[in-house]
Amino acid sequence: MAISRIFRRERLDNYLKSDQHFAKTMSAKDLMSLGIGAVIGTGIFILPGTIAAQYSGPGIVLSFLIAAIVCSTAAMCYAEFASVLPVAGSAYSYGNLVFGEIIGWVLGWALILEYVLAVAAVSTAFGAYFKSFLAGFHLNIPDAISGSFDPAHGTYGNLVAVLVVLLIGGLLNRGMRESMRVNNAIVIVKIAIIILFVVVGIFYVRPTNWQPFAPFGSKGILRGASTVFFAYLGFDVVSASAAEVKNPRRNMPIGIIGTLIVATVLYMLVAIVLTGMVPYTKLNVADPVAFALTLVHQNWTSGIISLGALAGMFTMMVTMIYSSSRLIYSVGRDGLLPKFLGKIDQQSGTPKASLAVVTVVIALLGGFVPLAQLTNLVNIGTLVAFLFVSFGIIRLRHLPEMPHNTGFQVPFYPVLPIISGLLCFYMMLQLPAETWIASSIWFALGLVIYLTYGVRHSRLNNQQ
Repeated sequence: MAISRIFRRERLDNYLKSDQHFAKTMSAKDLMSLGIGAVIGTGIFILPGTIAAQYSGPGIVLSFLIAAIVCSTAAMCYAEFASVLPVAGSAYSYGNLVFGEIIGWVLGWALILEYVLAVAAVSTAFGAYFKSFLAGFHLNIPDAISGSFDPAHGTYGNLVAVLVVLLIGGLLNRGMRESMRVNNAIVIVKIAIIILFVVVGIFYVRPTNWQPFAPFGSKGILRGASTVFFAYLGFDVVSASAAEVKNPRRNMPIGIIGTLIVATVLYMLVAIVLTGMVPYTKLNVADPVAFALTLVHQNWTSGIISLGALAGMFTMMVTMIYSSSRLIYSVGRDGLLPKFLGKIDQQSGTPKASLAVVTVVIALLGGFVPLAQLTNLVNIGTLVAFLFVSFGIIRLRHLPEMPHNTGFQVPFYPVLPIISGLLCFYMMLQLPAETWIASSIWFALGLVIYLTYGVRHSRLNNQQ
C-alpha cells in the first residue's frame, strides 16, 4: 500500500455537503451548556478538598488557575478549527482535513476511547451514587443489580447504569432542540447548587484556615495543577457539534472558551470557600464538600449537594453520548466504519443509527464491565487529540485551499500552538506506564481495523 494513499486528505467541500443535512438549532448558550455539562461533574465536589489536603493546601485555587491557563492554549486551537471548519467529528475530521486519513483515523480511534469509556465509567458511578442517595430515604436497590457482572461476589449487572444511559439515548434520539432544553435546565440546577454551597459556606469561612497558603511550596501548587488539569477535560466535545450550530464562526469560540472560563470561576470559588471553612489537613475524604457542610451543621445543604453530584454526572453523560454519536457518524460518513453509521435521519436531522449503536455499547459496558482500571485511558485519548489539534493549527494556516481569516484565530501564532502541543505531550508523560501499555494495545487494534477494513471502504477511494 502506497504511503501517499493513507496520507491523502479529505476535501472540506465534501464534508460540508455531507453535513448540510444536520438540523442547525444550537446557539452559543447551548454550546456553553454542553461544555459545562461535560466539564463540571462530581469532581467539583471532591477535587478541591482532596488535592488541597495532599498537594496544594489553600493554594489549590492557584492550581486550578494554572491548569485552566494550560487548558486554554488547547481550547483556543479547538476554537479556531471549529470556527473555520464547521464540520461534525471534531479532532477526527480536523485530522483528516489537514494531516490525512491515517492521522484522522488515529485521532478518531483515540476519541472513541475517550468518549465511550468516560460515559461508561460515569454511568457506573451514577448507579452507585443513586443507590446511596435512595438509601437515605430507606429505599434499597438489591446488590445483585448494583454492580458489574461478577457472580462470585453476588452482582450480575448495574441496572441503574444501564437505564440512565438508555434514557439519555432516548432523549437525544428525539432531536437536539428537545435534548438541549432538558440539558440546559439540569445545568442551571447544577450551577445553582454550586452557588448555594458558595453562598452558604462563605458565612463559615475563617481566614486563619488559609494560613499557610502554600504549605507544600510552589512545587505542591504545580503538582496540584498537573492533577486537576484532567478536571477540565471535556470542553473539546463542544467542537463535535459544529455542523449543528447557528453561525459557527461566532458561536463555536464563545462556546469553547466560555465553557473554560465558567468552569474555572466555579472551581476556584469552591476551592476558596472550602479551604476557608475547614483546615486543608482535614479535607482528604471522599466527599469533602458534604463533609465541610456537615461540620458546620448544615446537613440540609449536604443533601442538596448530593443532588448536584447526580445532576453533574447526568449532564456529563448527555454531552458525551451526544459527542460519541457525532464522532461515529463522521467515521461512518467517510467509510472507515460501516456506512449505515454515517446516515442522517431526514425527519429529525440527527444520526440515529450511530446514536443507537453508541447507546447500546455504553449501556453494556457501564452495566456489566468493571472499568475502574481503565479510566486513565480517557486522559491519554484526550491528550492525543489535543496534541494533534495544537500542531494542526500550524498546518491549517499553511494549506492554501482552507479558509483563512474567516473566524476566530489563535493569538500569538505560532508560539501559542507550539506551547499547547508541548504542554499536552508533557501531560501525557505524567500518565502511568500501565496506561501507555493499555493504550498501545488499543491503537494497535485500531490500525488493524483501519488497514483491513477502513482503507478498503474509504470514500477517498472514489475520489481523484
